[in-house]
Amino acid sequence: MSQIFHRSTNTISRATIYGFVFVVGILAWAMGEFQRSPWITRQGEAQSQPVPFSHQHHVGGLGIDCRYCHTSVENSSYAGIPPTKTCMNCHSQLWTDSPTLAPVRDSYRRDVSLQWTRVNDLPDFVYFNHQIHVAKGVGCATCHGPVDRMPLTFQAHSLQMEWCLDCHRAPDKYLRPKKDVFSPSYEAPSGDKPVTVAGKKYTDQRELGRQLIKLYGIRSPGDLTSCSTCHR
Repeated sequence: MSQIFHRSTNTISRATIYGFVFVVGILAWAMGEFQRSPWITRQGEAQSQPVPFSHQHHVGGLGIDCRYCHTSVENSSYAGIPPTKTCMNCHSQLWTDSPTLAPVRDSYRRDVSLQWTRVNDLPDFVYFNHQIHVAKGVGCATCHGPVDRMPLTFQAHSLQMEWCLDCHRAPDKYLRPKKDVFSPSYEAPSGDKPVTVAGKKYTDQRELGRQLIKLYGIRSPGDLTSCSTCHR
């Protein structure tokens, strides 16, 4: 019986199969990168707000503590959005005729809350507790970025699960003393600028972090990466 297909057909078939696998791999990689891109995560994108509030001015310039506006961050799962009354504590005396602050004055006068756009917005199926992170030495800037240098607030990180897990797997890379949790100017320890905890100076972040894990009673990475920790 004569051969139906030429011998080269075998080579073409193998090349087609390998090429298909290669293309699928490239597409999977491209989809993963797209999923992590700012197009999806909105990382670095300033959100439109009813009032162009500047953390750079209020925190970096005036030195206002995070807790003055976000009053519940130490004892609640939510940091809290400040009521208009908090804004008017200052702006009933300062910039009282500024057109930019007209929505604030109108909100206070009508007793209707301003509709702020949430910047760091996690999906509904993710449970995040501000209180526990603050209590365990996670600084505001660790998650929210350098807000003291943000004229308009934007999301500093992707907020995707892999980003959360990076910290949960190795919290010693990010922890700081509790007294510095709300400090926007805090710097990780170095040879030039050691950090003192319990009377001992640390010049290495990982070494400091391991000590703080013991001091704050932080659970092992195995517990921190359990699905039920964030998905309840």
